[in-house]
Amino acid sequence: MSAPRPRRSALFLPASNARAIEKARTLPSDVVILDLEDAVAPEQKQAARAAAIAAAQAGGFGERELVLRINGLDSEWAADDLAALDGAPFDAVLVPKVSSVADIETVERDTHDLPIWAMIETCRAIPAIGAIAALTEHTRLAAFVIGTNDLAKEMRCRLSPDRAELLPLMSLVLAAGRGWGLTVLDGVHNAIDDDAGLEAVCRQGAAMGFDGKTLIHPRQIATCNAAFSPSPQDIARAQAIVDAFAAPEAAGRGAIRLDGAMVERLHLDDARRVLAIAERAGRPD
Repeated sequence: MSAPRPRRSALFLPASNARAIEKARTLPSDVVILDLEDAVAPEQKQAARAAAIAAAQAGGFGERELVLRINGLDSEWAADDLAALDGAPFDAVLVPKVSSVADIETVERDTHDLPIWAMIETCRAIPAIGAIAALTEHTRLAAFVIGTNDLAKEMRCRLSPDRAELLPLMSLVLAAGRGWGLTVLDGVHNAIDDDAGLEAVCRQGAAMGFDGKTLIHPRQIATCNAAFSPSPQDIARAQAIVDAFAAPEAAGRGAIRLDGAMVERLHLDDARRVLAIAERAGRPD
Protein backbone atom coordinates (compact mmCIF):
# COMPACT_ATOMS: atom_id res chain seq x y z
CA MET A 1 0.00 0.00 0.00
CA SER A 2 1.37 3.42 -0.94
CA ALA A 3 2.02 5.99 1.75
CA PRO A 4 -0.82 8.51 2.26
CA ARG A 5 -0.36 11.90 0.62
CA PRO A 6 -0.49 14.97 2.82
CA ARG A 7 -3.52 17.08 1.95
CA ARG A 8 -3.19 19.63 4.71
CA SER A 9 -3.87 22.66 2.53
CA ALA A 10 -5.94 22.83 -0.66
CA LEU A 11 -5.85 26.27 -2.27
CA PHE A 12 -8.69 27.39 -4.54
CA LEU A 13 -7.61 29.58 -7.47
CA PRO A 14 -9.71 31.03 -10.32
CA ALA A 15 -8.69 29.16 -13.46
CA SER A 16 -8.99 32.47 -15.29
CA ASN A 17 -6.19 34.08 -13.25
CA ALA A 18 -2.92 33.22 -15.02
CA ARG A 19 -0.80 35.18 -12.56
CA ALA A 20 -2.25 33.34 -9.55
CA ILE A 21 -1.72 29.98 -11.24
CA GLU A 22 1.91 30.80 -11.99
CA LYS A 23 2.46 31.79 -8.36
CA ALA A 24 0.79 28.58 -7.18
CA ARG A 25 3.65 26.59 -8.69
CA THR A 26 5.88 28.00 -5.92
CA LEU A 27 3.47 27.96 -2.98
CA PRO A 28 3.68 25.37 -0.17
CA SER A 29 0.09 24.13 -0.48
CA ASP A 30 -0.32 20.37 -0.82
CA VAL A 31 -3.17 20.76 -3.32
CA VAL A 32 -3.97 23.39 -5.95
CA ILE A 33 -7.61 23.52 -7.06
CA LEU A 34 -8.22 25.37 -10.32
CA ASP A 35 -11.77 26.62 -10.10
CA LEU A 36 -14.20 26.87 -12.99
CA GLU A 37 -17.27 27.37 -10.80
CA ASP A 38 -17.81 30.11 -8.19
CA ALA A 39 -14.68 32.13 -8.94
CA VAL A 40 -15.36 32.49 -12.68
CA ALA A 41 -17.99 34.76 -14.25
CA PRO A 42 -20.33 33.19 -16.82
CA GLU A 43 -18.79 35.06 -19.74
CA GLN A 44 -15.34 33.75 -18.78
CA LYS A 45 -16.23 30.06 -18.40
CA GLN A 46 -14.88 28.86 -21.74
CA ALA A 47 -11.67 30.86 -21.50
CA ALA A 48 -11.11 29.67 -17.93
CA ARG A 49 -11.57 26.04 -18.99
CA ALA A 50 -9.00 26.43 -21.75
CA ALA A 51 -6.60 28.17 -19.34
CA ALA A 52 -6.95 25.38 -16.79
CA ILE A 53 -6.20 22.68 -19.35
CA ALA A 54 -3.20 24.66 -20.61
CA ALA A 55 -1.88 25.10 -17.06
CA ALA A 56 -2.18 21.38 -16.37
CA GLN A 57 -0.42 20.51 -19.60
CA ALA A 58 2.37 23.00 -18.87
CA GLY A 59 2.96 21.33 -15.49
CA GLY A 60 5.48 22.68 -13.04
CA PHE A 61 3.39 22.01 -9.93
CA GLY A 62 5.92 19.61 -8.43
CA GLU A 63 4.56 17.37 -5.68
CA ARG A 64 1.39 19.42 -5.39
CA GLU A 65 -1.80 17.67 -6.46
CA LEU A 66 -3.59 19.54 -9.22
CA VAL A 67 -7.39 19.35 -9.09
CA LEU A 68 -10.01 20.89 -11.38
CA ARG A 69 -13.32 22.02 -9.88
CA ILE A 70 -15.89 21.83 -12.64
CA ASN A 71 -19.18 23.68 -12.83
CA GLY A 72 -22.28 22.14 -11.28
CA LEU A 73 -23.63 19.11 -13.07
CA ASP A 74 -26.92 20.90 -13.73
CA SER A 75 -25.19 23.86 -15.40
CA GLU A 76 -24.78 24.52 -19.10
CA TRP A 77 -20.99 24.22 -18.80
CA ALA A 78 -20.63 20.88 -17.00
CA ALA A 79 -20.68 18.60 -20.06
CA ASP A 80 -17.88 20.56 -21.74
CA ASP A 81 -15.92 20.65 -18.48
CA LEU A 82 -16.08 16.87 -18.19
CA ALA A 83 -15.18 16.37 -21.85
CA ALA A 84 -12.15 18.64 -21.47
CA LEU A 85 -10.79 16.40 -18.72
CA ASP A 86 -10.21 13.53 -21.14
CA GLY A 87 -6.44 13.14 -21.27
CA ALA A 88 -5.75 16.29 -19.23
CA PRO A 89 -3.05 15.73 -16.59
CA PHE A 90 -5.04 16.56 -13.48
CA ASP A 91 -4.82 14.48 -10.31
CA ALA A 92 -8.56 14.64 -9.58
CA VAL A 93 -11.82 16.30 -10.55
CA LEU A 94 -13.76 18.16 -7.85
CA VAL A 95 -17.53 18.05 -8.35
CA PRO A 96 -19.57 20.80 -6.65
CA LYS A 97 -22.94 20.33 -4.95
CA VAL A 98 -22.96 16.54 -4.99
CA SER A 99 -26.35 15.58 -3.57
CA SER A 100 -26.94 11.98 -4.64
CA VAL A 101 -25.42 8.71 -5.75
CA ALA A 102 -26.47 9.58 -9.30
CA ASP A 103 -24.20 12.64 -9.34
CA ILE A 104 -21.09 10.54 -8.74
CA GLU A 105 -22.22 7.88 -11.20
CA THR A 106 -22.62 10.58 -13.87
CA VAL A 107 -19.05 11.78 -13.39
CA GLU A 108 -17.80 8.19 -13.28
CA ARG A 109 -19.45 7.55 -16.63
CA ASP A 110 -18.31 10.75 -18.32
CA THR A 111 -14.67 10.82 -17.21
CA HIS A 112 -11.82 8.35 -17.47
CA ASP A 113 -9.32 7.33 -14.81
CA LEU A 114 -9.38 10.51 -12.70
CA PRO A 115 -10.16 10.20 -8.99
CA ILE A 116 -13.40 11.97 -8.08
CA TRP A 117 -13.62 14.44 -5.20
CA ALA A 118 -17.14 15.37 -4.09
CA MET A 119 -18.12 18.68 -2.52
CA ILE A 120 -20.68 18.08 0.20
CA GLU A 121 -22.50 21.40 0.49
CA THR A 122 -26.22 20.77 0.12
CA CYS A 123 -28.87 19.70 2.59
CA ARG A 124 -29.93 16.89 0.24
CA ALA A 125 -26.45 15.35 0.51
CA ILE A 126 -26.64 14.87 4.27
CA PRO A 127 -29.25 12.06 4.47
CA ALA A 128 -27.59 10.40 1.47
CA ILE A 129 -24.03 10.70 2.76
CA GLY A 130 -23.60 7.04 3.70
CA ALA A 131 -24.79 5.83 0.31
CA ILE A 132 -22.56 8.35 -1.46
CA ALA A 133 -19.51 7.31 0.57
CA ALA A 134 -20.19 3.64 -0.18
CA LEU A 135 -19.67 4.36 -3.88
CA THR A 136 -15.95 3.90 -3.23
CA GLU A 137 -16.66 0.19 -3.74
CA HIS A 138 -17.30 0.57 -7.47
CA THR A 139 -16.38 4.12 -8.51
CA ARG A 140 -13.33 6.38 -8.38
CA LEU A 141 -14.72 8.45 -5.51
CA ALA A 142 -11.71 9.36 -3.38
CA ALA A 143 -12.50 12.42 -1.26
CA PHE A 144 -15.15 14.57 0.38
CA VAL A 145 -14.72 18.34 0.58
CA ILE A 146 -17.17 20.12 2.87
CA GLY A 147 -18.55 23.33 1.39
CA THR A 148 -19.38 25.15 4.60
CA ASN A 149 -20.51 28.38 2.90
CA ASP A 150 -23.14 26.77 0.70
CA LEU A 151 -24.22 24.38 3.43
CA ALA A 152 -24.74 27.25 5.88
CA LYS A 153 -26.69 29.16 3.23
CA GLU A 154 -29.02 26.22 2.60
CA MET A 155 -29.40 25.62 6.34
CA ARG A 156 -30.15 29.35 6.81
CA CYS A 157 -27.87 29.33 9.82
CA ARG A 158 -25.73 32.17 11.09
CA LEU A 159 -22.28 30.74 11.64
CA SER A 160 -20.60 31.47 14.96
CA PRO A 161 -16.81 31.77 15.07
CA ASP A 162 -16.63 28.21 16.44
CA ARG A 163 -19.00 26.93 13.71
CA ALA A 164 -21.14 25.20 16.34
CA GLU A 165 -24.17 25.32 14.05
CA LEU A 166 -22.52 23.04 11.47
CA LEU A 167 -20.44 20.75 13.68
CA PRO A 168 -22.99 17.90 13.79
CA LEU A 169 -23.21 17.82 9.99
CA MET A 170 -19.45 18.09 9.59
CA SER A 171 -18.97 15.15 11.96
CA LEU A 172 -21.52 13.11 10.02
CA VAL A 173 -19.73 13.72 6.72
CA LEU A 174 -16.39 12.97 8.35
CA ALA A 175 -17.62 9.71 9.85
CA ALA A 176 -19.10 8.57 6.54
CA GLY A 177 -15.88 9.39 4.73
CA ARG A 178 -13.75 7.61 7.28
CA GLY A 179 -16.00 4.57 7.12
CA TRP A 180 -15.19 4.14 3.47
CA GLY A 181 -11.56 5.25 3.49
CA LEU A 182 -12.03 8.67 1.91
CA THR A 183 -9.91 11.76 2.36
CA VAL A 184 -12.08 14.44 4.00
CA LEU A 185 -11.25 18.15 3.80
CA ASP A 186 -12.72 20.94 5.90
CA GLY A 187 -14.30 24.03 4.35
CA VAL A 188 -12.84 27.49 3.77
CA HIS A 189 -12.35 30.35 6.22
CA ASN A 190 -13.71 33.48 4.58
CA ALA A 191 -11.91 36.20 6.56
CA ILE A 192 -8.54 36.50 4.87
CA ASP A 193 -7.01 38.83 7.47
CA ASP A 194 -8.38 36.97 10.50
CA ASP A 195 -5.24 35.10 11.53
CA ALA A 196 -6.49 34.13 14.99
CA GLY A 197 -9.82 32.90 13.66
CA LEU A 198 -8.11 30.90 10.93
CA GLU A 199 -5.79 29.23 13.41
CA ALA A 200 -8.74 28.38 15.66
CA VAL A 201 -10.78 26.69 12.94
CA CYS A 202 -7.71 24.89 11.58
CA ARG A 203 -6.98 23.50 15.05
CA GLN A 204 -10.64 22.59 15.40
CA GLY A 205 -10.69 20.76 12.07
CA ALA A 206 -7.49 18.89 12.86
CA ALA A 207 -8.84 17.87 16.29
CA MET A 208 -12.05 16.59 14.67
CA GLY A 209 -10.01 14.39 12.33
CA PHE A 210 -10.07 16.18 8.97
CA ASP A 211 -7.10 15.54 6.70
CA GLY A 212 -6.78 19.22 5.80
CA LYS A 213 -8.66 22.34 4.81
CA THR A 214 -9.60 24.24 1.68
CA LEU A 215 -8.27 27.79 1.46
CA ILE A 216 -9.04 30.95 -0.48
CA HIS A 217 -5.77 32.89 -0.13
CA PRO A 218 -2.05 32.01 -0.10
CA ARG A 219 -1.48 33.77 3.22
CA GLN A 220 -3.60 31.05 4.87
CA ILE A 221 -1.32 28.19 3.82
CA ALA A 222 1.32 28.31 6.55
CA THR A 223 -1.21 28.34 9.38
CA CYS A 224 -3.13 25.50 7.81
CA ASN A 225 -0.05 23.36 7.17
CA ALA A 226 1.08 23.81 10.76
CA ALA A 227 -2.29 22.81 12.21
CA PHE A 228 -2.68 19.69 10.09
CA SER A 229 0.92 18.46 10.37
CA PRO A 230 1.82 15.91 13.04
CA SER A 231 3.46 17.69 15.96
CA PRO A 232 6.91 16.64 17.24
CA GLN A 233 5.10 14.95 20.12
CA ASP A 234 2.81 13.09 17.69
CA ILE A 235 5.80 11.91 15.68
CA ALA A 236 7.75 10.82 18.75
CA ARG A 237 4.77 8.89 20.10
CA ALA A 238 4.12 7.25 16.74
CA GLN A 239 7.76 6.21 16.42
CA ALA A 240 7.71 4.78 19.94
CA ILE A 241 4.66 2.65 19.08
CA VAL A 242 6.23 1.37 15.85
CA ASP A 243 9.48 0.55 17.65
CA ALA A 244 7.68 -1.19 20.48
CA PHE A 245 5.74 -3.50 18.17
CA ALA A 246 8.94 -4.22 16.21
CA ALA A 247 10.66 -5.55 19.34
CA PRO A 248 11.07 -9.36 19.46
CA GLU A 249 9.01 -9.65 22.65
CA ALA A 250 6.00 -8.08 20.87
CA ALA A 251 5.91 -10.68 18.10
CA GLY A 252 2.43 -12.11 17.64
CA ARG A 253 0.87 -9.89 20.31
CA GLY A 254 -2.23 -7.84 19.69
CA ALA A 255 -1.60 -5.43 22.54
CA ILE A 256 1.47 -4.34 24.48
CA ARG A 257 2.27 -2.08 27.41
CA LEU A 258 3.98 1.20 26.52
CA ASP A 259 4.69 4.04 28.95
CA GLY A 260 2.14 2.75 31.42
CA ALA A 261 -0.69 2.31 28.90
CA MET A 262 -2.01 -0.51 26.76
CA VAL A 263 -1.37 -0.04 23.04
CA GLU A 264 -3.15 -2.17 20.43
CA ARG A 265 -2.38 -2.90 16.80
CA LEU A 266 -5.02 -0.38 15.74
CA HIS A 267 -2.72 2.22 17.33
CA LEU A 268 0.16 0.78 15.30
CA ASP A 269 -1.74 1.37 12.05
CA ASP A 270 -2.40 4.97 13.01
CA ALA A 271 1.22 5.46 14.09
CA ARG A 272 2.43 4.31 10.69
CA ARG A 273 0.01 6.75 9.04
CA VAL A 274 1.31 9.63 11.17
CA LEU A 275 4.92 8.84 10.29
CA ALA A 276 4.12 8.54 6.59
CA ILE A 277 2.31 11.88 6.56
CA ALA A 278 5.14 13.53 8.50
CA GLU A 279 7.72 12.22 6.06
CA ARG A 280 5.84 13.30 2.92
CA ALA A 281 4.91 16.67 4.41
CA GLY A 282 8.49 17.34 5.38
CA ARG A 283 9.55 19.11 2.19
CA PRO A 284 10.54 22.75 2.76
CA ASP A 285 7.59 25.16 2.66
